[in-house]
Amino acid sequence: MLLLGLTGGIAAGKSLVAGILKGLGAYVIDADKIAREVVEPYKPARDEIIAFFGRGILNENETINRKKLGEIVFNDPSKKRRLEEIVHPRVIEEEDKRIEDYKRSNPDGIAVIDAALLIEAGGQKRVDRLIVVYTDRETQMKRLMERDGLSRGDAEKRINSQMPLEEKVKMADFVIDNSRGVEDTKNQVTALFNRLSLRKP
Repeated sequence: MLLLGLTGGIAAGKSLVAGILKGLGAYVIDADKIAREVVEPYKPARDEIIAFFGRGILNENETINRKKLGEIVFNDPSKKRRLEEIVHPRVIEEEDKRIEDYKRSNPDGIAVIDAALLIEAGGQKRVDRLIVVYTDRETQMKRLMERDGLSRGDAEKRINSQMPLEEKVKMADFVIDNSRGVEDTKNQVTALFNRLSLRKP
């Protein structure tokens, strides 16, 4: 089995690439989805988060208000670090379970860990190949403002809270440039997937 890591910056187009890979037959593990699952009610990570951040981050139905929590951590690097210390180990544990299950039934398959913070969490050491989705900063800013309804200042703050995309690109085995539209990105991903299916370097 070939294990790929897929990452990029916020609003760079990682989810688009993950969707294309899934459509081509890859088994995609969505780390963000797992991160939401591990903080659901009655899960240990949720209790730890509430103990640290307080009950002010909860919705009326006792679930975590991701927007409120996001506003806190994007404005305070030490709190962001603490949140990652609580959530990342649980996400990795669940990812490993899913990888093993898939490997048993698809020894020749391609699995993908789709994670925004893959490099920051040291996940690039766990994968066979690393794919970074790149877009230029201005396009990234524009997409983020449109997608999340943010001001330019808030969008900039969120982008700056992550490792620069240029740094991630330096660590990549493969780079998908998502600056030129969906069709172009689809062609790049399809070509790469076909190459990896043949196990060509």
